[in-house]
Amino acid sequence: MHLVVDHVVKLKTTISKLTGKVIIVTGASKGIGAGVAKRLAEAGATVVVNFAHGAGDADKTVAEIQAAGGTALAVQADVSKSADVTQLFDQTIAEFGRVDVLVNNAGIMITKPIKDTTDEDFERQFGINVRGTFNTLREAATKLSDNGTIINFSSSVNRVMQPTYGTYVASKSAVEQLTRVFAKEVGARGINVNSISPGPTNTELFIKGKPQEVIERLAAQSAFNRLGEPDDIAKVIVFLASDDAKWISAQNIGINGGFA
Repeated sequence: MHLVVDHVVKLKTTISKLTGKVIIVTGASKGIGAGVAKRLAEAGATVVVNFAHGAGDADKTVAEIQAAGGTALAVQADVSKSADVTQLFDQTIAEFGRVDVLVNNAGIMITKPIKDTTDEDFERQFGINVRGTFNTLREAATKLSDNGTIINFSSSVNRVMQPTYGTYVASKSAVEQLTRVFAKEVGARGINVNSISPGPTNTELFIKGKPQEVIERLAAQSAFNRLGEPDDIAKVIVFLASDDAKWISAQNIGINGGFA
């Protein structure tokens, strides 16, 4: 009986490890971002669900969090625009008093051979993936709470040489370097900064347009012969957002089931 009670107490402590933290998740209306937002809320955090387009998806994510007893707010902002990012932080602080954790999930993937990549493709990919991360880090430098946490999204494709992913991995490699440098710049305030590298993950965005044989080939490249699920990523982010991970900084963490 005591063992059961102890287990319940430990479980409640784990679930509530983010209680009191206010967390911005960019690009959180669907896919991995939505899964991360829900897990963070389940762990006790107040979550700001950022979206650029598709208010309906963001509202649905917020409604699901609230139905489960959590606290969430949808805020529209295009992270590639510095004024939007300023407004995202300022609205969060006005509503909840502070920002404790920033999860930079917003990003796009354009896959083309380098010779076929247009100026527009390049600028759009770098605008969201790199400038978007830069804009949020610059705001966080003065507006994230002391002892806060930042988690940036890179990609496990950085670890392989995959044709058609040239500009995408270039943008994600830039994110990893921004992560390392920024960790040194804000460490004096107790802020830890890391990046994560998901592998192929079972989301609508990833599956759309891919033949079944391509999906199966990518799944077979993991050690477990399956694609990742958004919750596989979200569970690690919950840990990284918690005080248990404060001694981890300036690192890139692969969450890919052995894909690379």
